[in-house]
Amino acid sequence: MNTPSYIEKINCAIVSASHPPAPDPDLFKPTSVMALFLFNREPALLFIQKADREGYAWRNQMAFPGGHVEKTDASARHAAFRELYEETGIVSDNVQYIGSLGHFQTLKNRDIQAFTGIWNRKDDIVFDTQEISRTLEIPFDTLWQTHRKRGYTGHRPSVMELIYPYKDVVIWGVTAQIVHHLLEVVGNILE
Repeated sequence: MNTPSYIEKINCAIVSASHPPAPDPDLFKPTSVMALFLFNREPALLFIQKADREGYAWRNQMAFPGGHVEKTDASARHAAFRELYEETGIVSDNVQYIGSLGHFQTLKNRDIQAFTGIWNRKDDIVFDTQEISRTLEIPFDTLWQTHRKRGYTGHRPSVMELIYPYKDVVIWGVTAQIVHHLLEVVGNILE
């Protein structure tokens, strides 16, 4: 695979696509996440698995690195990069920013603005085990094949139906919605 060519195709697809708009800001608390592509032999996405702690609201859930937009953040994008660093140790200088994937709402009244970029893998991933149990690099092609086999291509299933199983984990909820949108935007690049 020609990595620079693939990155350019991802960039063009994301920048030119239509993305979910922001909801009424009075109804949702702003949050942001960073969906990172990385390249070994093939492209993958970086996920975190939340810690397995009793009483932890996001216990064992799969997610992209991210969190709440704080008053000190200059923007939701700034919050996504801050949270990326806080949760994984990945610095913004090692991420080629692509753009926003739009807005996705949770059942707990959070509006997540998802951003995406390409990580050059120059950082060692470090995380607090009280918050995160592990990171996973899931091959993009694996997600795309699951997307196609489950019949998600071209339509958006309900949040209760939308899942992406991978080995011993399942991506569901708002993270699955973000993955679904990302696959709809750039999935056909693989073919």
